[in-house]
Amino acid sequence: MTGFRRLALAALIPAAMSIGLSGAPAQTPSPAPPASASPSPAPSAAPAPAASASPAPAASPSPAASASPSPAPTPPSPAAAATPAPVQTADPFGLETTLEARKVVMVKGTANWDSAFDTLIDAFKALNTLLDKQGIKQAGNPMIVYTSTDDTGFTFLAEIPVDQDPKNLSKDMSIGKSPEGRALKFVHRGSYDNMDNTYEAITNHLDDKKLEAKDTFIEEYLTDPLKTAEDKLVINVFVPLK
Repeated sequence: MTGFRRLALAALIPAAMSIGLSGAPAQTPSPAPPASASPSPAPSAAPAPAASASPAPAASPSPAASASPSPAPTPPSPAAAATPAPVQTADPFGLETTLEARKVVMVKGTANWDSAFDTLIDAFKALNTLLDKQGIKQAGNPMIVYTSTDDTGFTFLAEIPVDQDPKNLSKDMSIGKSPEGRALKFVHRGSYDNMDNTYEAITNHLDDKKLEAKDTFIEEYLTDPLKTAEDKLVINVFVPLK
Protein backbone atom coordinates (compact mmCIF):
# COMPACT_ATOMS: atom_id res chain seq x y z
CA MET A 1 0.00 0.00 0.00
CA THR A 2 2.89 2.44 0.67
CA GLY A 3 4.26 1.97 -2.84
CA PHE A 4 0.80 2.43 -4.34
CA ARG A 5 0.28 5.71 -2.46
CA ARG A 6 3.66 7.05 -3.53
CA LEU A 7 2.72 6.46 -7.18
CA ALA A 8 -0.64 8.17 -6.64
CA LEU A 9 1.04 11.25 -5.13
CA ALA A 10 3.53 11.37 -8.01
CA ALA A 11 0.60 11.47 -10.43
CA LEU A 12 -1.29 14.14 -8.48
CA ILE A 13 1.59 16.63 -8.15
CA PRO A 14 2.12 17.21 -11.94
CA ALA A 15 -1.64 17.46 -12.41
CA ALA A 16 -1.90 20.24 -9.82
CA MET A 17 1.02 22.10 -11.40
CA SER A 18 -0.57 21.95 -14.84
CA ILE A 19 -3.83 23.35 -13.46
CA GLY A 20 -2.01 26.28 -11.81
CA LEU A 21 -0.11 27.10 -15.05
CA SER A 22 -3.27 26.99 -17.17
CA GLY A 23 -4.86 29.68 -14.93
CA ALA A 24 -1.98 32.19 -15.57
CA PRO A 25 -2.68 32.84 -19.29
CA ALA A 26 -6.28 33.78 -18.42
CA GLN A 27 -4.97 37.00 -16.77
CA THR A 28 -2.99 38.23 -19.81
CA PRO A 29 -5.99 39.87 -21.61
CA SER A 30 -6.49 42.28 -18.63
CA PRO A 31 -3.79 44.86 -19.61
CA ALA A 32 -5.45 45.47 -23.05
CA PRO A 33 -8.44 47.59 -21.79
CA PRO A 34 -6.32 50.46 -20.31
CA ALA A 35 -5.38 51.52 -23.88
CA SER A 36 -8.99 52.51 -24.52
CA ALA A 37 -10.92 55.20 -22.70
CA SER A 38 -13.54 52.71 -21.52
CA PRO A 39 -13.55 52.08 -17.78
CA SER A 40 -11.61 49.05 -16.57
CA PRO A 41 -13.84 47.73 -13.75
CA ALA A 42 -15.56 45.07 -15.90
CA PRO A 43 -12.33 43.34 -17.09
CA SER A 44 -10.69 43.52 -13.59
CA ALA A 45 -13.64 41.72 -12.02
CA ALA A 46 -13.40 38.81 -14.49
CA PRO A 47 -9.84 37.60 -13.60
CA ALA A 48 -10.58 37.56 -9.87
CA PRO A 49 -12.66 34.34 -9.96
CA ALA A 50 -10.03 32.65 -12.19
CA ALA A 51 -7.21 33.48 -9.75
CA SER A 52 -9.23 32.31 -6.75
CA ALA A 53 -10.14 29.03 -8.49
CA SER A 54 -6.53 27.97 -9.13
CA PRO A 55 -5.55 27.32 -5.44
CA ALA A 56 -8.44 24.82 -5.02
CA PRO A 57 -6.80 21.93 -6.97
CA ALA A 58 -3.45 22.58 -5.22
CA ALA A 59 -5.06 21.76 -1.88
CA SER A 60 -6.25 18.33 -3.08
CA PRO A 61 -2.91 16.45 -2.46
CA SER A 62 -2.97 17.37 1.27
CA PRO A 63 -5.51 14.60 2.25
CA ALA A 64 -3.42 11.98 0.43
CA ALA A 65 -0.23 13.18 2.12
CA SER A 66 -1.88 13.10 5.52
CA ALA A 67 -3.04 9.52 4.88
CA SER A 68 0.47 8.25 4.09
CA PRO A 69 1.51 7.62 7.74
CA SER A 70 -1.24 4.94 8.08
CA PRO A 71 1.07 2.01 7.09
CA ALA A 72 3.09 2.56 10.33
CA PRO A 73 1.16 -0.11 12.35
CA THR A 74 2.17 -2.92 9.90
CA PRO A 75 5.74 -3.67 11.21
CA PRO A 76 4.59 -6.05 14.04
CA SER A 77 4.24 -8.94 11.55
CA PRO A 78 8.02 -9.27 10.86
CA ALA A 79 8.68 -9.16 14.61
CA ALA A 80 6.51 -12.24 15.11
CA ALA A 81 8.40 -14.10 12.39
CA ALA A 82 11.68 -13.43 14.19
CA THR A 83 10.76 -15.74 17.11
CA PRO A 84 13.64 -18.25 17.45
CA ALA A 85 12.92 -21.94 16.91
CA PRO A 86 13.46 -24.31 19.83
CA VAL A 87 16.92 -25.82 19.96
CA GLN A 88 17.20 -29.59 20.12
CA THR A 89 20.11 -30.85 22.18
CA ALA A 90 22.31 -33.66 20.87
CA ASP A 91 22.15 -37.15 22.36
CA PRO A 92 24.94 -38.04 24.79
CA PHE A 93 27.72 -40.14 23.28
CA GLY A 94 30.18 -41.74 25.63
CA LEU A 95 28.73 -40.12 28.75
CA GLU A 96 30.19 -41.72 31.87
CA THR A 97 27.54 -42.89 34.31
CA THR A 98 27.03 -45.35 37.15
CA LEU A 99 24.46 -48.12 36.80
CA GLU A 100 22.49 -49.12 39.89
CA ALA A 101 21.35 -52.72 40.39
CA ARG A 102 17.58 -53.21 40.22
CA LYS A 103 15.32 -56.19 40.82
CA VAL A 104 14.36 -57.73 37.47
CA VAL A 105 12.50 -60.70 36.10
CA MET A 106 14.59 -62.22 33.31
CA VAL A 107 14.55 -64.89 30.67
CA LYS A 108 17.60 -66.48 29.02
CA GLY A 109 17.80 -66.83 25.27
CA THR A 110 19.95 -67.58 22.25
CA ALA A 111 19.59 -65.88 18.87
CA ASN A 112 21.08 -65.85 15.40
CA TRP A 113 22.00 -62.46 13.97
CA ASP A 114 19.66 -62.97 10.99
CA SER A 115 16.59 -63.17 13.25
CA ALA A 116 17.95 -61.33 16.27
CA PHE A 117 15.26 -58.70 16.71
CA ASP A 118 12.38 -61.18 16.32
CA THR A 119 13.95 -63.38 19.00
CA LEU A 120 14.30 -60.43 21.39
CA ILE A 121 10.67 -59.44 20.78
CA ASP A 122 9.53 -62.98 21.60
CA ALA A 123 11.47 -62.85 24.89
CA PHE A 124 9.85 -59.55 25.88
CA LYS A 125 6.42 -60.93 24.97
CA ALA A 126 6.94 -63.93 27.26
CA LEU A 127 7.89 -61.67 30.18
CA ASN A 128 4.99 -59.27 29.54
CA THR A 129 2.53 -62.17 29.41
CA LEU A 130 3.79 -63.42 32.78
CA LEU A 131 3.49 -59.98 34.41
CA ASP A 132 0.07 -59.23 32.90
CA LYS A 133 -1.40 -62.50 34.18
CA GLN A 134 -0.25 -61.71 37.71
CA GLY A 135 -1.17 -58.01 37.57
CA ILE A 136 2.42 -56.86 38.08
CA LYS A 137 3.45 -53.56 36.54
CA GLN A 138 6.86 -52.86 35.08
CA ALA A 139 9.09 -50.69 37.29
CA GLY A 140 11.38 -49.52 34.47
CA ASN A 141 12.35 -49.88 30.85
CA PRO A 142 12.96 -53.36 29.37
CA MET A 143 16.60 -54.31 28.81
CA ILE A 144 18.72 -56.78 26.88
CA VAL A 145 22.00 -57.90 28.45
CA TYR A 146 24.33 -59.56 25.95
CA THR A 147 26.33 -62.25 27.75
CA SER A 148 28.32 -63.63 24.78
CA THR A 149 28.58 -63.13 21.01
CA ASP A 150 30.18 -64.76 17.99
CA ASP A 151 29.93 -64.59 14.21
CA THR A 152 26.65 -66.52 14.01
CA GLY A 153 24.71 -65.23 17.02
CA PHE A 154 24.65 -64.41 20.71
CA THR A 155 23.28 -65.34 24.12
CA PHE A 156 21.32 -62.82 26.14
CA LEU A 157 19.14 -62.03 29.13
CA ALA A 158 15.89 -60.17 28.51
CA GLU A 159 15.12 -58.22 31.70
CA ILE A 160 12.20 -56.16 32.97
CA PRO A 161 12.48 -54.23 36.30
CA VAL A 162 9.79 -55.11 38.89
CA ASP A 163 8.97 -54.11 42.45
CA GLN A 164 7.60 -57.53 43.49
CA ASP A 165 8.51 -61.14 42.73
CA PRO A 166 6.41 -62.87 40.07
CA LYS A 167 5.36 -66.48 40.67
CA ASN A 168 5.11 -69.58 38.50
CA LEU A 169 8.22 -68.81 36.47
CA SER A 170 9.12 -71.00 33.51
CA LYS A 171 12.39 -72.94 33.53
CA ASP A 172 14.17 -70.22 31.50
CA MET A 173 12.97 -67.40 33.79
CA SER A 174 14.36 -66.18 37.11
CA ILE A 175 14.47 -63.23 39.48
CA GLY A 176 17.75 -61.38 39.70
CA LYS A 177 19.56 -58.04 39.59
CA SER A 178 20.39 -55.85 36.62
CA PRO A 179 24.06 -54.94 35.96
CA GLU A 180 25.68 -52.27 38.10
CA GLY A 181 28.88 -50.23 38.14
CA ARG A 182 30.71 -47.69 36.02
CA ALA A 183 29.68 -47.56 32.36
CA LEU A 184 29.58 -45.35 29.29
CA LYS A 185 26.21 -44.31 27.87
CA PHE A 186 25.45 -44.04 24.15
CA VAL A 187 22.14 -43.45 22.34
CA HIS A 188 20.85 -45.21 19.22
CA ARG A 189 17.88 -43.98 17.19
CA GLY A 190 16.40 -46.05 14.39
CA SER A 191 16.03 -49.71 13.53
CA TYR A 192 17.77 -52.59 15.25
CA ASP A 193 19.39 -53.57 11.94
CA ASN A 194 21.21 -50.22 11.83
CA MET A 195 22.81 -50.69 15.24
CA ASP A 196 25.99 -51.94 13.57
CA ASN A 197 26.85 -48.32 12.80
CA THR A 198 26.29 -47.34 16.45
CA TYR A 199 28.48 -50.13 17.76
CA GLU A 200 31.21 -49.33 15.26
CA ALA A 201 31.20 -45.74 16.53
CA ILE A 202 31.32 -47.02 20.11
CA THR A 203 34.35 -49.19 19.31
CA ASN A 204 36.14 -46.24 17.74
CA HIS A 205 35.32 -44.10 20.78
CA LEU A 206 36.78 -46.69 23.16
CA ASP A 207 39.93 -46.96 21.04
CA ASP A 208 40.37 -43.18 20.89
CA LYS A 209 39.93 -42.83 24.66
CA LYS A 210 42.01 -45.99 25.33
CA LEU A 211 39.24 -47.41 27.53
CA GLU A 212 38.82 -51.11 28.28
CA ALA A 213 35.30 -52.50 28.35
CA LYS A 214 33.94 -55.64 29.96
CA ASP A 215 32.74 -58.59 27.89
CA THR A 216 29.09 -57.58 28.19
CA PHE A 217 26.92 -54.64 27.17
CA ILE A 218 23.35 -53.55 27.87
CA GLU A 219 20.56 -52.12 25.72
CA GLU A 220 17.79 -50.20 27.49
CA TYR A 221 14.71 -49.72 25.30
CA LEU A 222 13.29 -46.24 25.94
CA THR A 223 10.50 -46.89 23.42
CA ASP A 224 8.31 -49.98 23.84
CA PRO A 225 9.76 -52.53 21.37
CA LEU A 226 6.38 -54.32 21.20
CA LYS A 227 4.45 -51.23 20.09
CA THR A 228 6.98 -48.96 18.39
CA ALA A 229 7.84 -49.18 14.68
CA GLU A 230 11.31 -50.67 14.34
CA ASP A 231 12.73 -47.60 12.57
CA LYS A 232 11.49 -45.38 15.45
CA LEU A 233 13.31 -47.16 18.26
CA VAL A 234 15.28 -45.18 20.86
CA ILE A 235 17.80 -47.31 22.75
CA ASN A 236 20.35 -46.46 25.42
CA VAL A 237 23.49 -48.55 25.02
CA PHE A 238 25.56 -49.01 28.20
CA VAL A 239 29.13 -50.31 27.99
CA PRO A 240 30.45 -51.38 31.42
CA LEU A 241 34.09 -50.48 31.98
CA LYS A 242 36.77 -52.56 33.68
